[in-house]
Amino acid sequence: MKRNVLMTTAMAAVFGVAAGAASAQEIRFMCYSDGNECEVYDDVLSRFEAENPGIDVIVDVVPYQAILENLPVQLAAGTGPDIAKVTDLGGLNEYYLDLAPYVDRGYWESNFGGTLGWYRGAAGGDGIYGMHSQLTITGAFVNATLFEQAGVEMPSNDASWDEWAAAARAVAEATDADFPMAIDRSGHRVAGPAISYGAQLFDADGNAMLVDDGFTAFAQQFVDWHNDGTIARDVWAGQGGSTYRDAAQEFINGELVFYYSGSWQVGRMDSQVGDFFDWRVVGSPCGPAGACSGMPGGAGIVGFSQTEHPEAVAAVIDYLAQEDVYAEVTARTRNLPAHLGVANAGVEFEGASPAAAAALSAFAGDLGDVSPIAFAYQGYAGNRAMYGITVERLSQAIVGELTVAEAMERAAADLAAAMAEAN
Repeated sequence: MKRNVLMTTAMAAVFGVAAGAASAQEIRFMCYSDGNECEVYDDVLSRFEAENPGIDVIVDVVPYQAILENLPVQLAAGTGPDIAKVTDLGGLNEYYLDLAPYVDRGYWESNFGGTLGWYRGAAGGDGIYGMHSQLTITGAFVNATLFEQAGVEMPSNDASWDEWAAAARAVAEATDADFPMAIDRSGHRVAGPAISYGAQLFDADGNAMLVDDGFTAFAQQFVDWHNDGTIARDVWAGQGGSTYRDAAQEFINGELVFYYSGSWQVGRMDSQVGDFFDWRVVGSPCGPAGACSGMPGGAGIVGFSQTEHPEAVAAVIDYLAQEDVYAEVTARTRNLPAHLGVANAGVEFEGASPAAAAALSAFAGDLGDVSPIAFAYQGYAGNRAMYGITVERLSQAIVGELTVAEAMERAAADLAAAMAEAN
């Protein structure tokens, strides 16, 4: 497939000069992997380097925690990388390089228009600040083998959180599984369930509003499930502050009946569970408010304005955004595509087992059930603060430091303080 002329022209201008220089322009790409993403990017970008000898892209693989905690500090100090794979899409906007002057705007808007706004932060505008590399949606994995061994019928696709909790408890009791349920220790992960319990997250004027009756109802249920053993306690109670913790390993080890995480875990399940047990994806259960919503999200590749090589950075990201390259990466990493052209053409996921292919299809099918509130929350520039507040205050209620009412009161005060500081 031909790449757009504007991108090719920009590359020629940058790399024609660089090729004759004493040394190549060095671009540092800070990358984390849910599965094999960094490995695939490194391979794909080696072809980019071969085509453009004036540039050297170094993929620095780091833990996800480094993206959450170290990268913002580096950027604030002016010592960040040129490119990074990030999940705080709007929150880091002040550091982003606007790619619009260097790429074909029409191509980007027609293929990434649904996610470009997530990168614009509070400033809004029409800049192009990032390529959404992985479209994700939260949902549940279940150990189908444990259900079969227990003789418990799996709840239907429109079953409620209460029905899944009851079923998971019955399976765990019948099979001596360690834990009925677990949910990642993440404010993003519990947002969909909270919305399904009636949380609005924004007031009528569009201002952030974390705590309301729906959010409080979910918080009370969540704490109760921790206290009665329905949810694996150590995932949330075993950490401090807003530290992230998943429960993927417990599920992989066969210790867990129902695991609420997201589509980015499919590759990990496929490679590590193997034929140890049968697993499947069942999406997001329904809440008393009538919604059955997960949270959209994912990761994106962004450049930073502090780079010494803005044209080169833009050209690298634009290369990854081209349909043929994007399709290859999507197939090899087994992620849901955010590129409209790739999504419409369909993806044959490379090396995916029947279980993984079915899981990815199930997650894709759940996108239609995602609440508009969830899409708005994912694009909100202050969501990272709200996620952190959620984790910290829910955890305090789980371990008994605060009652649920006290935790909600403090969460509301935390958000008011965060918004005042931001303003």
